Amino acid sequence: MSELPFAATTAVSVARVGLKARDAESLAAYYRSVVGLQELSRADGAITLGAANRPLLVIEADAAAKPDDPQSAGLFHTAFLLPSRADLGRWINHAIASKIAIDGASDHLVSEALYLTDPEGNGIEIYADRLPQDWKWNGDKIAMATERLNIPSVLAEVPAGDAGWQGAPENSIVGHVHLRVGRPEDAEAWWNQEFGFDTVAKYGGQAVFLSSGGYHHHIGANAWRSPGAGRRDPSRSGLAWVEMRSDNVTSPVTREDPWGTVIRTVPGKA
Repeated sequence: MSELPFAATTAVSVARVGLKARDAESLAAYYRSVVGLQELSRADGAITLGAANRPLLVIEADAAAKPDDPQSAGLFHTAFLLPSRADLGRWINHAIASKIAIDGASDHLVSEALYLTDPEGNGIEIYADRLPQDWKWNGDKIAMATERLNIPSVLAEVPAGDAGWQGAPENSIVGHVHLRVGRPEDAEAWWNQEFGFDTVAKYGGQAVFLSSGGYHHHIGANAWRSPGAGRRDPSRSGLAWVEMRSDNVTSPVTREDPWGTVIRTVPGKA
């Protein structure tokens, strides 16, 4: 059995993501068939999906919602972290066999990732981390890049005669959430202050990456598509909320970031 990824073992980590969906049934079917999540429960118009018994994604039905605006504040992608490189290889084989449309594939030095977009325009990352001891740090800043993913090398991790992709395996988690914001500087200040997150990387004034406990990033925030964006329109589909798990709180807390994105915090271990 795999171990829980390092990303989930820090003092604060991502627990779940909530999406508002115009067609919740169709969107849930996509995350089941493409990402390999399992349906765990339904209540009050919301469908909870996860891996093993760990809830990771909640899809909230709102047929009257307007489509998400990719130039507004909101979700850039939800990043599903698989426990091992072999699991990533199994998912790639699944994507090839199922002819899943991929937006990109990258080697970020700290991780290897593939990108896609769900039917309502929400970004998704499927990734596996390299070993934390192999990450390169320059002081308190981590070395990350966007290089071509060596897909044959990842596929070679899958043992001969392997049973293949059986859905998201136990100990799959949401490793990080990447947000669209109006000003990365404002996002950086908010996450530094509200969560005590460390700033571990910046891409000029266009993107910032923040984390707890030496992870490469639990939160990314960029203005690549959304420079100057104001508060998010709550009547649109897309990101409904992000839930963080924290060792530092004893009861649930709900905050809003500078763009009105709801950030929940719940106590407890991963």
